[in-house]
Amino acid sequence: MAQAAAVAKPPAPPRRRRASATPRRLPYLLIAPAALLMLGFIAYPVVSVFYYSLQNFNPTKPWRNGFAGFDNFTRIFTDDPQFLDTLAFSAKWVFVEVGLQLLFGLALALIVNQTFAGRALGRALVFSPWAVSGVLTSAIWVLLYNSQTGVTRYLADMGIGEYGASWLSDTSTVFPAVIVADLWRGVPFFAILILADLQSVSKDLYEAAEVDGASRIKQFWHITLPHLKDAIVLSTLLRAVWEFNNVDLLYTLTGGGPAGETTTLPLYIANTSVDAHNFGYASALTTVAFVILLFCSMVYLRLSKFGGGDK
Repeated sequence: MAQAAAVAKPPAPPRRRRASATPRRLPYLLIAPAALLMLGFIAYPVVSVFYYSLQNFNPTKPWRNGFAGFDNFTRIFTDDPQFLDTLAFSAKWVFVEVGLQLLFGLALALIVNQTFAGRALGRALVFSPWAVSGVLTSAIWVLLYNSQTGVTRYLADMGIGEYGASWLSDTSTVFPAVIVADLWRGVPFFAILILADLQSVSKDLYEAAEVDGASRIKQFWHITLPHLKDAIVLSTLLRAVWEFNNVDLLYTLTGGGPAGETTTLPLYIANTSVDAHNFGYASALTTVAFVILLFCSMVYLRLSKFGGGDK
């Protein structure tokens, strides 16, 4: 009996150790410093703008500084006709620029997507303007539009126009002039994104369409465009935001003139803050512009059904 009792009991199964949560949290811990820095660089300016939009803040007139409440916003919508004028021109500028850039960018992408001799060189020439900085682009077009040494001088030599004509100081020609200047740099952006998406279209679809007797136009309408939907929606949204906030080109070429003909809302904000030193009112204008952009972007994505996957 004692010997039977002394028989060793089978060893208990080893306890399972709790899976450590550290490996799962490690990726988040690694990116946390960069995420916090980005949050600080983004959140602090945004919060500062919202704060100063409720203040009267002008460093040149410190005795007037203080809490203003919603007075700046009331002034924007009731006592500032320049706000509506610049907002209307901003909408016109974005609509014309983005529409033309999309049209020409799509055409260029379709062309350089074809197989032909020197295609690599052609693609490099098409994409090269996008590699040029905004300041350098402005400098190039300032020289091209110079009334003494620019394009108008050579056109006058051929009997087209008059010597000394300045397209940037004439209210009838300034808008087409700045449109062309910005098209030169904006079209390659659409061409790059659309070409990248074009190269992912299966050639079997086009071959099957040809077998069924579909023309090139029908292939483009029923195969190419549906496949490019998301790329077009994303590129137009990004470009619309960038064009709305465009300051460097217009500021360098026209400064918002002549007679305020090319003053966008961001350029008006820049003049109000930098030239007039009215940072409180400029912050209120910035807040309104932010809300307008956010609302328009949400509506556009909603209506376009971006990411729906119905290609």
